[in-house]
Amino acid sequence: MDYVRLGQTGLEVSRICLGCMSYGEPGRGNHAWSLPEDESRPFLKKALDLGINFFDTANVYSDGSSEEIVGRAITDFTSRDTIVLATKVNGRMRPGPNGAGLSRKAILSELDASLKRLGTDYIDLYQIHRFDYQTPIEETLEALNDVVRAGKVRYIGASSMFAWQFAQMLATSKANGWARFVSMQNYVNLLYREEEREMLPLCKAEGIGVIPWSPLARGRLTRDWDETTARTETDEFGKTLYSKTAGADRQVVEAVAEVAGARGLPRAQIALAWVLGKSPITAPIVGATKIRHLEDAVAALSVKLTAEEIAAVETPYVPHAVSGFS
Repeated sequence: MDYVRLGQTGLEVSRICLGCMSYGEPGRGNHAWSLPEDESRPFLKKALDLGINFFDTANVYSDGSSEEIVGRAITDFTSRDTIVLATKVNGRMRPGPNGAGLSRKAILSELDASLKRLGTDYIDLYQIHRFDYQTPIEETLEALNDVVRAGKVRYIGASSMFAWQFAQMLATSKANGWARFVSMQNYVNLLYREEEREMLPLCKAEGIGVIPWSPLARGRLTRDWDETTARTETDEFGKTLYSKTAGADRQVVEAVAEVAGARGLPRAQIALAWVLGKSPITAPIVGATKIRHLEDAVAALSVKLTAEEIAAVETPYVPHAVSGFS
């Protein structure tokens, strides 16, 4: 395993982050394809055995049960101080007023709830789960600064939004002397490269660590275009990401298959190697529902694509409508 600093911080994270959205009780929340606790634990243990120290979840995943599963596994399998634990806030956790969002009230109450579910007294990386158009950014940023100063959070991060929004938040934090975002969790893969236009250059210029979600496009880059899985059949959000560019996207998937075939490697390793080689990406967030998913992710660290291979997988790409922000 390789370890790098997250952005300009001194925090060392594995080059692969395990995304824990796949781990949660199927009867809770809206992820019918998620794995219950007894099926999830082997993946968390395997990740640790492979040297992964970076785990990402969210309060909204499976209505909080993802955090519960991750928290118990960390307690049982390792020492809390060896893990970089990330979670997120913004998604709706209950009906009615103040049940979602990035108000001071929501952040303070949801952080305490996440700490309880995770069985810990601090979060290493606390991230806002998208932009909240209903709350002044000053209110959000001051609340985040307060939880850092209180010792409940070590670092703060953001996720998918427009680059101008992120720039405005960074400037507001600087002007007030508040804790600064150290990471951006955005949507980057061979089927969606719009972040290369503004967000990735902004992060590079500002020294922000980038930890992209869905680096394998929800598995679409790892299999034939027409092949389906239980997740693709029930993942309504995923269906919205690729519905309008299917023709070009299919060509990208086929190009990845050709490069993988020539190399004698799984497609996942080629697609991940491309993400890992993209500056300023720190650690792609990889989901795993089969042990080989973790093994392929770690193996991708040793795969270096040639200029010709990069051109082959990039050339079919066409501009996409901005997505992934909801």
